[in-house]
Amino acid sequence: MNRKATALDVAKRAGVSRSAVSLVLNGRGDGNVAKESQDRIRLAAQELNYSPNAIALSLRNQRSRVIGIVSDEVVVSPFDGNIIGGADDVARSHGFVTVVMDTERDAARDASAIETLLDRQVDGLMYVTVGLKPLDVPPGMQRVPSVLANCYDNRTEPQIHHVIPDEVTGGREATEHLLELGHRDIALLAGAEVDPAAPLRVQGYRDAFVGASLGVREALITHAGWDINDGFNWAMRLLDGVAPAERPTAIMCANDRLAVGVALAAARLGLSIPRDLSVMGYDDEHRIASTMVPALTTMALPLREIGRAAMSALLGAIEGSESTTAAPTLETMVPCRLVLRESTGPAPR
Repeated sequence: MNRKATALDVAKRAGVSRSAVSLVLNGRGDGNVAKESQDRIRLAAQELNYSPNAIALSLRNQRSRVIGIVSDEVVVSPFDGNIIGGADDVARSHGFVTVVMDTERDAARDASAIETLLDRQVDGLMYVTVGLKPLDVPPGMQRVPSVLANCYDNRTEPQIHHVIPDEVTGGREATEHLLELGHRDIALLAGAEVDPAAPLRVQGYRDAFVGASLGVREALITHAGWDINDGFNWAMRLLDGVAPAERPTAIMCANDRLAVGVALAAARLGLSIPRDLSVMGYDDEHRIASTMVPALTTMALPLREIGRAAMSALLGAIEGSESTTAAPTLETMVPCRLVLRESTGPAPR
């Protein structure tokens, strides 16, 4: 039977000291070991199939090297699970593992989920939500380093760092893309007004018009909900029986499902996308945006990046390299990304 590789084996293959291997594989390489040496150590560990002994590490460091993640419904969601994926990427690269509990939108289970994870001696906690929203932070999150991903502390005086998408800039850049194509009559299907992301995206839409020294037509802004049927029904109201000179030349949607509904309405009315009507989505939802016909231009939510940034901040607090409670604004905003496809084109003459 082959002998299990040791840290000394990794050190010999990488041409470094055993202490350098320990620093890098325990997540403390930055500032202590040269980047080139870190890369050699990780490659050697991979080639030798080496992993540190988790029990020995926890005894030496007085840490479990486990991060607890609580979500409202991310685990059972087909979409926002990328946040947890990004967080887990960073955790594993620093020698941590993640344990995830999903409350399935039952806020009454939040406190017990946190307590369950604390009983398992987790080193830190993360709360992740589907969709941007305020969070009534469970008290147990104050007992260990904690961070919020895609949600924010709902208290009058927030105390926990949060990582969220820059929705205002995303809404502005999406609208600017349509303006640059010559569109001026741009309808906005803005999602449900009660959801925190919706007014932020509307603000970005308004900012784009102001930046272009153009007036905003309030009648073209509609809080239409989030589902395909909402997009279809509102697009029919905007387009059906309306003379070409009077109808919008572009419709910007607050998510990709609304855009699917708009595309269905356009097809029902015999309108060609993007020749007669440009359609803009938001989210870049997997298996929807890229597979539409025509493929959907959209503003991608940086879900994996949010997870990575949140976990990096959390591990920084745990390792003592930074404090999530010492940040001046307790906020990290991650930029969204414009994804250009075939559903937007020049405004029709």
